Amino acid sequence: MATAEATGTVERPQQASGTSRLTSRQRVVLVVLLVAQFMLAVDFSILNVALPAIGAGLGFPLGDLQWIGTAFALSAAGFTLLFGRVADLFGRRRLFLLGLALLGASSLAGGLATGPAVLIAARVAQGLATAAVTPAGLALLTTSFPEGPLRDRALGLNGALMSAGFTAGAVLGGVLTDLLSWRWAFFVNVPVALGVLLIAPGVIRESRPDARPRLDLPGALSVTLGLLSLVYGLTRAGLAGWGDPLALGALGLGAALLLVFHAVERRAPAPLVPVAVLRRRSVVWGNLAGLIAFLTETSLVFLLTLYLQEVLDFSALAAGLSFGVLGLGTVLGGATAARLIAATGTRATLVVGGLVQAAATAALLLLGQGQSSLWLLLAATFVGGVGNMFVIVGFMVTATSGLPDHEQGLATGLATMTQQIGITLGTPVMSAIVAARAGGAPSVPAVLDGIALAVLVNAALVLVGVLATAFLRPREG
Repeated sequence: MATAEATGTVERPQQASGTSRLTSRQRVVLVVLLVAQFMLAVDFSILNVALPAIGAGLGFPLGDLQWIGTAFALSAAGFTLLFGRVADLFGRRRLFLLGLALLGASSLAGGLATGPAVLIAARVAQGLATAAVTPAGLALLTTSFPEGPLRDRALGLNGALMSAGFTAGAVLGGVLTDLLSWRWAFFVNVPVALGVLLIAPGVIRESRPDARPRLDLPGALSVTLGLLSLVYGLTRAGLAGWGDPLALGALGLGAALLLVFHAVERRAPAPLVPVAVLRRRSVVWGNLAGLIAFLTETSLVFLLTLYLQEVLDFSALAAGLSFGVLGLGTVLGGATAARLIAATGTRATLVVGGLVQAAATAALLLLGQGQSSLWLLLAATFVGGVGNMFVIVGFMVTATSGLPDHEQGLATGLATMTQQIGITLGTPVMSAIVAARAGGAPSVPAVLDGIALAVLVNAALVLVGVLATAFLRPREG
């Protein structure tokens, strides 16, 4: 194990069978953390279907509706790494509970909003809460379960519920908006957050180091501003095109600030992200595989939503319900990923999952204009969901393995940042491909042609992720 930790390899011997059973307390801890992570995943997509109703209800100009999603993405992605390290220094349970309280309060404010400004402020607060709760919750999960089968099983269930939550959000948003009001897409968080806040303090133990080093403020400032600029540039490019000067300027500024961050970390006495961690193969290549996994699957949901609504003429609610099959696939993949890792190893699981996802995605190139293609879509998304979840669980195990407990918040912060950027990056990239191929006034065949090209690029990116796993080999000696 000492050699594995020094080289960053994630292959490790299986624990004795006597340590592979969950205690009653661990089961309660797991349920509490999984419920919180599922709720956060639902928040990523629950408002997508409700945006037109929100715009009509609060008087949002059409061009400003995108800020409902952008405000959330900016704060969620921009502050994740900072909060992941803050959780290590000041207490993961403390940050987890504070984040949940903020999520409940901001969701209540969003549901009661009477104007655009209050709603956008609530979305910013929801994003900040997500940036705090996600890495703190994952760190509590990894430190509550020993490295090996127990942790793999917990991460598998966590990944399955997060992916299922992303899919369920689209369905739930449509159902709540149609049957009740868009405000319930906010209100639904309040009782869940309150329930977790009541139970968590009694079952989750605090986790923080005995000695608290100083927070690296220059590093925190440079990486947070860099990520904010990067995410804004990506979302701006998705709306205005990749040649937009403001988008290019934001992307350039973000890249420059991240270079500054790297320079700062090399000299800081107590760095936010130790350079030695960034040199680990498991961290670098594991996060690259995770970035591609989240980028491809979430952007594929966008492409297939476009196909269902623009080509097959489905309603928004019917399109959302069609992704229920994808949710089933992700649950199956998450539930079985730990067994596959135990039997074959993490790298083999990443390869198998990537190849399955790539094959299922490539099968979507056969989609046509007739509704008979729906059966192909359902089968391919189910199989692709299983493969994608193998990759996501393998990524989480890889990115958090071989690191001491006092760095688990950092590791899960990096992994969560990877997830947020992947989700943010995928849709603008695929949207630009479809728009460039389909032209200015696209017909149904032109839209289908653009979707096919984007699906091909999506499958190719999955194969790039498979190739990245080659760098996870243990080093010699």
